[in-house]
Order: sequence, then C-alpha cells, then structure tokens
Amino acid sequence: MRLVLAISAGLLVWPLGSAAAQPNARNASRAQLEQQVRERAAQVTRERLGLNDAQMQQLQRVNTRFGPQLSAVVIQERSSRRELRRELTAAQPNQARVSTLLDTSIRLQKQRISLIEAEQKELATFLTPVQRARYLALQAQFRSRADQLSRQNSGGRGRGMRRQAPGGAGVR
Repeated sequence: MRLVLAISAGLLVWPLGSAAAQPNARNASRAQLEQQVRERAAQVTRERLGLNDAQMQQLQRVNTRFGPQLSAVVIQERSSRRELRRELTAAQPNQARVSTLLDTSIRLQKQRISLIEAEQKELATFLTPVQRARYLALQAQFRSRADQLSRQNSGGRGRGMRRQAPGGAGVR
C-alpha cells in the first residue's frame, strides 16, 4: 500500500494536461488516477505473490498499520539529509549542527529498520518466506518507478518520492 501511495504521490506531480489548468478538474483527475494506481498495484501484488483474499486483507491491515509510521520516518530522513546537505555546502558549516544532523539520521535509520522488522514479523504470520521476499522485491520496483516518475517530472532535479502509505492495497 505504501508503494501505491509512493506511486500515487509521484503521479500527483505528473502534469495532467489541460486538467492542470482547472483545480477542480485536476483534483478529480488526480483522485481517479490515484484510484487506478492503487487498484493496479493491488492486482499486481496479488498476482505476483499468489495471494488469496484472506492474505490480501491481512496485507492491507499490515500496510495500514505500518504505512503511516514508515512514511513519517522516511519523510524525516529525507528532511534530515536535505538539512545536512545544506549545512555541508555552506561557506562555514556548523560543526555542532552537522553532528546533530548525523545523530538524527542514524536514529531515524534505526527507527525505520525497527519498523520494517516489526512489519516483517507480522507479514511472516500469513505470508511464506518466498512471498515475503517477492513482496520486498515488488516494493523496491514500485519505489524505483515512483522515483523515476518524480525525477522526470522535476526535470531530474530531485531524488523523488520514497515511501508513503495509501489506503488501498499495494506495496511500499
């Protein structure tokens, strides 16, 4: 699901043609596009992992539980990296600020890993190890595609979207 949001978020910044000129039309097109992306991601996830209805529902629950937490941590990590980059490119980097930002980055990485471990532990209750491995690979593919779309939309300026949690089925 988080992946679906990542893709949706990447598509949110994707120009939608003439709909971009009209806020209401753009919002309606965006919502429709997001729904299509969520549905397609859920379909791909179900097919590639060979999930039954019960497993799909459980996956949605796990994603709903962990998605917002993981998204928040990833956003904080991105912000911390951005601040660190800004500080390091300053004429006179503030040593104390750099130290604080490094500590923050490491703390956030640990927090993200801890969440992923907890998520994997829950996934292990209803997915086989092969399904979990395929799910991780699928999540990476979706993240990569979302990053690619985001970079294309920003003219190659940004690194793109990483992780966000959707309300529908999909992957991080």
